[in-house]
Amino acid sequence: MSAQPIKIAILAMGGEGGGVLADWIVDLAEHNGHIAQTTSVPGVAQRTGATIYYLELFPRAAAGGREPVLAMMPLPGDVDVVLASEAMEAARAVERGLVTPERTTLIASTHRVYAIAEKMAMGDARVDSAALMEQVRHAARQLVVFDMARTAEQNGSVISAVLFGALAASKTLPFEQAAFEATIERGGLSVAASLRAFRAGLASASGRNDSEPVDATKSVEPTPSAARPIDAAVMALTVRVKAFPVGARDLITEGVRRLIDYQDPAYAVLYLDRLEQLAFEPAVQAEAARHLALWMSYEDTIRVADLKTRSSRLARVHAESRGTPQQLVQVQEFLKPGVQEICDTLPPRWARWLEGSAGLRRLLERLTQDGRVVRTSSLSGFLLLYGLAGLRRWRRGTRRFQLEDQRIEQWFAKAVEAARTDAPLAIEILHCQRLLKGYGGTHERGWRNFNTVLGAALAQPGAAAATLRRLRDAALADEDGVALGAALSDLKPA
Repeated sequence: MSAQPIKIAILAMGGEGGGVLADWIVDLAEHNGHIAQTTSVPGVAQRTGATIYYLELFPRAAAGGREPVLAMMPLPGDVDVVLASEAMEAARAVERGLVTPERTTLIASTHRVYAIAEKMAMGDARVDSAALMEQVRHAARQLVVFDMARTAEQNGSVISAVLFGALAASKTLPFEQAAFEATIERGGLSVAASLRAFRAGLASASGRNDSEPVDATKSVEPTPSAARPIDAAVMALTVRVKAFPVGARDLITEGVRRLIDYQDPAYAVLYLDRLEQLAFEPAVQAEAARHLALWMSYEDTIRVADLKTRSSRLARVHAESRGTPQQLVQVQEFLKPGVQEICDTLPPRWARWLEGSAGLRRLLERLTQDGRVVRTSSLSGFLLLYGLAGLRRWRRGTRRFQLEDQRIEQWFAKAVEAARTDAPLAIEILHCQRLLKGYGGTHERGWRNFNTVLGAALAQPGAAAATLRRLRDAALADEDGVALGAALSDLKPA
């Protein structure tokens, strides 16, 4: 039987070194007695489509002095090795038929980089990562999967070097580890970091069997910290949480933590007071724990400024930039506060005065129409946002707080009333909190949808829960309201 080429497909996104990985494989093959050919088909953008690199390697000795004819594109069912830089790309390779259980070795990272459609959706449009990996696990003859992005980050390199190490460990290419390492050294770019990541990938992918995926994540024991005194108000909240049903305590505890962080312990007390109104219906109470905490911690200018000036956030940005302790990292915030956001941060009386002053309003509109760039790594920029974050203690006096508090009361009262006779309807009412996001125009659009959906559904006696779920999903389907308009037109007159 004549010799056959080794066929390799690489699916990688921009910035992940897919082209470097393809070049490494070509260089590895050509320095070890093989003829190699590579082609690539670029994706539309970084996350709407990955670049596919296709390589074929043919042993020079088997060519008999002639040039073999090598293909330029992978064919379904005819690929020996697939390397995918992310879980969705691995699933796409399976969907395209590039991965087969009779032939293909699949080497993939388990981490996710969310697609444009997942990010743009009004609701939670994330694809279930567990379902993706379940699809992948049964598709290949040999499987090597672990979080390669984390491994690359831990070794100060990019994911292509980790994939190269996992490829070496898979033994699907007829080359020794030393040949792989010599290839990286010949490349001459970031050699030390690439070798570290290569060896880490090789180590993570070694010592497994073909039916068990590799998990490179290692548990880290928390470092003991000195005991800190617990505030009396926080302790009282902890005691109150223990009186709630066991199944809801974890969510309620997180809700309490979130609202203390957002405002203060007294605000968390109001949260528990509201939840206790649903004590007669534990299933509804458990659903309310999440959605009530999310609405009560609505996003306003004070919250945004608070999050952007936290030391933990600045430390994370510095770490992600991979700056050394001796390097200065500049952080620029792109902000576009409108007149409405400014008014919402003021007491209602001041907000009405500002909105009624045509000259001052026009001036503010001119000053804010193009947005602002605030450098939080500078003293002036940091103090500007830090001062805005400090308004938290007066948040209860702002127009936005008073408006949101009134809306929350009305919404929660509807849920409590419905729970007495129709628990599924109460749960659907609580889930309508998902329609409310952000601030300014985004929030107002969500609030209009919220009122439209609730009003239309509650006017459908006997089918309110199912109608509400259908209308809410339609409202979350697109920003322009096309799906919601269609769903509303399908409703029978009340």
